[in-house]
Amino acid sequence: MVDYKELVEFIVKHLVTQPESVGVEIESGENNNKVLIRVAHEDVGRVIGKRGATINAIRLLAKAAAVKAGERVDVDIVED
Repeated sequence: MVDYKELVEFIVKHLVTQPESVGVEIESGENNNKVLIRVAHEDVGRVIGKRGATINAIRLLAKAAAVKAGERVDVDIVED
């Protein structure tokens, strides 16, 4: 199984200004995984990017890893 938490956390921590506030959680199903990203309020825009380009790129990387493992994965940002 691919470690989606480590993959997404590595990418997001290098994007934000407050890497210590990054939190990544995994909700696992049989072949369906959900990755939830939590960042500081001022870093949400950095993770989303212009027109969602950055978050879409993160989703694409996670989905590419999932296809290779025969799984499905969804990536979302959780706002507090």
